[in-house]
This record gives sequence, structure tokens and C-alpha cells, in this order.
Amino acid sequence: MKLDDIKKLHQKKYRQSLGHFLVEGEHLVLELEKAAASNPHWKRAQLFVTSAYESWRSPWHKQVISDRQMAQLADTKTPQGILAVVPLPTPASTESANEGKAVYLHEVQDPGNLGTILRTLAWFGGMRCLLSPGSVDPYNPKVVRSSMGAIFHVPLEIDISLDALSQRYPNIACLDIGGDSLTEPGFQDHDCYLFGNEARGVPAAALTKLNAHRYTIPGAAAIESLNLASAVNMAAYELNRG
Repeated sequence: MKLDDIKKLHQKKYRQSLGHFLVEGEHLVLELEKAAASNPHWKRAQLFVTSAYESWRSPWHKQVISDRQMAQLADTKTPQGILAVVPLPTPASTESANEGKAVYLHEVQDPGNLGTILRTLAWFGGMRCLLSPGSVDPYNPKVVRSSMGAIFHVPLEIDISLDALSQRYPNIACLDIGGDSLTEPGFQDHDCYLFGNEARGVPAAALTKLNAHRYTIPGAAAIESLNLASAVNMAAYELNRG
């Protein structure tokens, strides 16, 4: 890919039209290499480095560029000098023989929240992440960075509507105020776990249509609600507690 096109990948519309996204920094590139060992899709990356990383051994085609050029391509203010351009995954590249359970995020907006949630799902394993239309782009550089490489290890699907969700998962749970405690028996028996937008939650009409079982994380109620990423963390822990 030409350098002028790579600069455009900071914007969602160009990530979509060009079909690529940026992976910046040594740690993330290492995580990408790990993922490429088990998923052929990630082997199609292209690496750009400054002279500081000229000796870096990589499974991908590598191009050495100047510090000035790297500063123009990178999203961070002080780039390390190593950056990969990666094709966006296709639905087929995220499929697995055992789909397992899913976490569905309805109109999640904060890149940091999504990145943290992906880290949680990667840590526990065995779950995929589904994003509704209107959610933050998971290939936004801020999401990729905050995921710390988890985005390469978690099956991820975007633009999944609530209607499609109900057809795919017959047994849905939702984390919401006023539900049963998630520590009660039965929480682990669902196929899909639904979490709402940071400010608005999930529309009540949608929960009724989905026939979703509501659960609540018990607390002292000193504050109105938990951060979205914290709620997913606790739910994922409970699901894996056995």
C-alpha cells in the first residue's frame, strides 16, 4: 500500500474503502505475529519500520522509511518506529468451529471501553464479541491500542442487529438494573450476554422482543451504575468461575 493511502487509515471511511487498518508499536506488532501463527488472515500484513527497527525479523514484507515519514503515518505523537498495515478481517476469518458464548455490545461508544472488553474476553477465552450498528469502529487506532493486542485473538463481528441476534441465539441474558443477581443459578446457562450503551443502556422494547433474562451485578448502590467495561469484566469472571 502507498504511504499516502496509509495516512488515510486514521479515518473510518478510508479504513472501510481501503480495507485495512493500522497496528502501531512494538508490543502490538508482536501480538499480531503471535496471532498470525494460528490465523492465516493475520499473515497478510505489511510492516513499516524506521532504521531503529531495521533488523527486526518479521514474517511479513518489511519496508524501511524515514522518521519523518513514520511520524506522518503514525497515530501517536511519539511513534516507536514500527507499524503494520493489516487487512480488515472478513466474516470467514473470524469463524470458528465452536462458536461458544457471545458478548453483544449495543452501541458502545468509548474506544477505551471496547479495548478493555476485548482484553477481558481474550483473557478468559471461549467467547466472541458482537457489535451492534452504531458502535465505535473496533479498528479505530485507540481501540486497537487499548486492546493491547486482544483484538487479534477474539472473534469479532460488527453491525449485528438485534433482530439477527434473536435468530442466532435463542437464550439471551442482559445486564440491566432491576434484574436477578448474576450470582444466582442460571446465569451461566445463556448463549449470549447483552450489554447496553454507556449512557442509555438497551431499549426496553428490545429486551422484551428478545425475551432477554435480566441480571444485575449486586452492589451497595452508592452510585447509579458501573462502567461498561467493569460490568463485562465481572460478568465474564462469573461465567468462568464454574
